Formats: sequence, C-alpha cells, structure tokens
Amino acid sequence: MSAALSLLSTYAEKANLKPSFDENDYKRALQDTSWADGLRGIAAVFVMFSHLVLAFLRWIVLPSHGKNVPAFLMQRPIFRLVGQGAAWVAVFIILSGFVNSLKPVKLARAGSTEPALANLAISSFRRSFRLVLPATAATILSWFITQFGGYETAKNSDAYWLYTTSPHPSSSWVSAVDDLLHAIRTTWTYNPNNPYDQPQWALLYLLQGSMFVFTALLATINLTPRWRVLTIIFLYFWSWNWGIKLGDLVGLVLMSFPSQSQDWAPWSDKLLQWFWKIAPANAELGRFWPTIGAQVLTFSIVMSPHLRRALSHRWCLWLGKISFPLYLLHGTFMRTILAWLLFSRQQITEIEEEGKKHMRYPLPGVPTFMVVMPIFFIILFTATHFWAIKIEPYFGIITKTAEDIMFGKSERSSTLPLRKD
Repeated sequence: MSAALSLLSTYAEKANLKPSFDENDYKRALQDTSWADGLRGIAAVFVMFSHLVLAFLRWIVLPSHGKNVPAFLMQRPIFRLVGQGAAWVAVFIILSGFVNSLKPVKLARAGSTEPALANLAISSFRRSFRLVLPATAATILSWFITQFGGYETAKNSDAYWLYTTSPHPSSSWVSAVDDLLHAIRTTWTYNPNNPYDQPQWALLYLLQGSMFVFTALLATINLTPRWRVLTIIFLYFWSWNWGIKLGDLVGLVLMSFPSQSQDWAPWSDKLLQWFWKIAPANAELGRFWPTIGAQVLTFSIVMSPHLRRALSHRWCLWLGKISFPLYLLHGTFMRTILAWLLFSRQQITEIEEEGKKHMRYPLPGVPTFMVVMPIFFIILFTATHFWAIKIEPYFGIITKTAEDIMFGKSERSSTLPLRKD
C-alpha cells in the first residue's frame, strides 16, 4: 500500500497536481477497504441486470445486429456492461481473494506469523460454511417453489432466461428429495449445475478461488513483504501460462467483450484476433477479456483514492451488505414475483422461435414494464435486506458453533493472543 501511495504521489507531482482533500484523508482513502463492499454490491446489481437482459433484451448481448451493421447505443462498449454477467462474476471472485487476504497479510507484515497461520486455518474453514449454508438455503427455497408449481408462469413465458432456468416439478416427493440432494451436490462438483438456482454455477469457482488464495498465502506467509509480492506476481503470471495501471476505461471496455458473434463489431473483432495470439491453449473465449478487464478495473480502483472514496458511499456499502443474498435470491424472485406481475394478465398465444412454434405468454408492452419493474425492485431489495439482517446471522452462528466444536476453544486460545481492553 505504501508503494501505491508513493506511485500516486509521484504521478501527482509530475502532473503538477495536488490532492483535492487533506493529505491525511488522502492516505486514509488509500488504506480504507470499505470500497470493496461497495464494488461487490454494484457487481451483484449488474449480475441481476444481466439476467434481466437475457430475459427481455437479448439483442444487447450481441455487439451489433449483424456483421458490419451499425450497433445501437446499448450494444457499444461500456454501455453493454448491463448485460455482461460473466464480467461482474469475475469482479466478485477477485474481490473475494482481496478481502480474504487482508488480515493474514496484515498479521504477517507485523511479524505475527503464528496468528496469521491460525487465521488462515479458521478463515478457510469459515469460507466453506459461509458459502455453502446460504446457497443450500436458497436452493431449498427454490425447490419448494418448484414442487408447488410456482415457476409455471415463468416457464410458459416468452422471456428467454425465465423459461430456460425454470425447473419442472418432480414426479413424486420421493424423487423430489432425491432431486434436491442432487442439486445441492452438483453445485459443488466439477462443471457445477443447480437446476433450482442457475446463478449458483459460479459458487464453486468462488470457493476454489478463495482456497487458491489461502494456499498461496500459506506458502508465502513467512517470506518478507518484498519476496511475498514477487512470489504472488510470479504465481499470477504462471496461472495464465505465459503493470502499470491501464485505467478504469480500459478495464470497462475489456469487460464489455461479447460472449458471441464477436466478429460483428470492429472493436470486439480486434480483441478476438488478439485472443488467438496471446490466450493460453485452454482459455474460454467468452470469459478471457472480461476477466482481464475485471482485474484491470479492480487494480485501477485500488490505485485511485477518489474511486475508493466514491465506492465507500453508504448506499454502495448497503449494496455490498446485501450483495450475496441478492446474488442468491434474484433468480428465484424473477421466476416468481416478476413473472406473475408481468404475465398474470397475458393470454397464452402461439409464438414462433427459430422455426418452431411454442405456446407461451407474450412479453407485455413498455408501459407494463415501467409500472412493474419499480415494484419488483422494491420487493426484491426489501427481501434481500431482510435476509441479510435476519437470516444471514444464523449462518454465522452455525459456522461459529461448528468452528468451536471442530477447532476446540482451548486450542484456539493458546494460539491467538487475548485482547486486554
């Protein structure tokens, strides 16, 4: 962090610029990490927006309406981020690693190696519980809704993301229980798939990313800060099989890279050509540039006290507080409440798609969306806030109880220093 402050001071000096606020505030802005919660909240909102785009505005996913055809505004770089769910999931994973490494690195820099190792052990244990428990609860909620036919409206609608992610009820309660256990298990296995809550595909990679961070810190905790940084940098480049701040704009443009028809627009076609030149052999085309863009964006924010202060605004922090419940619940609410509000007055009609005819509820007009969407957002954000303050603490209690039983209070007290205030 001191290196970052030195770099910014040097830049300001060369550009003949001065911080627009007190020097102590400037330093505190660099050291404060609450911005990560703000960015995490914004990422969760954009993941939800991406699923709304896939449901109602799929044309935004494409970079234009055809090769060499002019693009609409919402298909252009940065504006199209509203539909780039994969890029915002990458932001989630990066921020997870950043937050998980803060305390052990701080302890290691202070020379407290044993407490740092103990913190790594406990943090890795807690991380599994704090991801698995809420995800399982959200899956059970969606499973109940499925068995009682709560997704039938969404499944019969003409909203793409709604009808493709709405599961069918099981044939019996015995098979329903088996389907539930299968869904919970496959959420945390290779090539994850949860039929009751599609967004949970990312949770395995979120957990894996956390464990990679813990492993890297475990291997480097006894190194000096300089060698720890050099080793982490080496591991980063090694993980890609092959520096300087590029700026927020570059990160946002890279995050805008489309998941399909990349050669339809000049800017994405250029990135496509670069992908074939520099990407590792097994890189996934649709996620390569968005992931790099998410890294560039996060690094730019780390280096910018102004952006960090902006992301530390109380509304951003509130979004950060409800970010995980929002990620878990928005799909279920879209397939139930939003579908009911939008299609309850619609009549099933014959709709042709890709040469095939289907009986579905047609999409309502713009006035209906203008009335329904604010109501839906109020209900969704109220529910996620309730989950965060009323339900999430119980997962913490369960995690703490399991931690005390499995680690043993006496063993922990001999390792961690006691506070004397």
